[in-house]
Amino acid sequence: MPHGREISHAGNVERRRLHESRWEWLEQVAGPAVALPTEYPDGYHVPQHRHSRSQLLHALVGVVLVTTRHGRWMVPPDHAMWIPAGTEHAVEMLGDVSMRSVYVMPQAIDGLPDSLRVVGVTDLMHSLIVESEKLPQGGELEGRGGLIMSLLLHEIPNLPERPLGLPFPSDPKLAALCRRFVAAPSPHATIDEWADAAGMSRRSFTRAFHRQTGLSLSTWRQQACLFAALPRLADGEPITRVALDLGYDSVPAFITMFKRMLGTSPRGYMRRAGGSARADVPMLQGPSPIGLKSR
Repeated sequence: MPHGREISHAGNVERRRLHESRWEWLEQVAGPAVALPTEYPDGYHVPQHRHSRSQLLHALVGVVLVTTRHGRWMVPPDHAMWIPAGTEHAVEMLGDVSMRSVYVMPQAIDGLPDSLRVVGVTDLMHSLIVESEKLPQGGELEGRGGLIMSLLLHEIPNLPERPLGLPFPSDPKLAALCRRFVAAPSPHATIDEWADAAGMSRRSFTRAFHRQTGLSLSTWRQQACLFAALPRLADGEPITRVALDLGYDSVPAFITMFKRMLGTSPRGYMRRAGGSARADVPMLQGPSPIGLKSR
């Protein structure tokens, strides 16, 4: 099985071969769960693939974009992406990424999620993932190793889901409004303005938008602003600049939204990300990807 650092240091053709070798190994290895580390350079793209195990993809460092036919999800530090078995997906690295993945047999335990989702990684789960990669991979583990993997598996259903996928409506007019908002996010968009632009009554608009996205406009708007903010904060832009650029009247209003959506303040998020983003040091703006989930 190729080691993660081999993939990081290889050329593009060699990386592809090493990935295919790893995927073949995953299809043959025994045991309910396998933990593998991988290091990726900035901008690296893992092409579409699938495996018979579900994947808990955790980025210790860097931000990851996961793309499937259902849409796109962003995975910042302190988060993980749950990818059910058999799901075609591609992965893009935003910055140098240190990834830890746990590959889980679908029937390993009862209660495993059956849909794509981004989840928060608790301190307990983080420690379990780090410890699991040190264990022998493949087959049933006993003693301490068996206890670690068993607890890791039982913690997966308890991880809190995070709103880091952004659904788009299927109606072309509503989707066009969403695309315009994504290009220039603002917290001040109103239902009446969007309904007028779509040529719909307020009631018809709210029903159609919620039916096609599963979200209210207010919640959708907050998620879109969060998607625009996270990569900029991770690149070290000051909180004040990000908040004002996104149209917030005050930094406290932005922080309130951020804490409600992610469960921590921007400073807490940056600190837990390893200190790579600093609120007091201006830096050049990095990419601001937006997750698009089609329905």
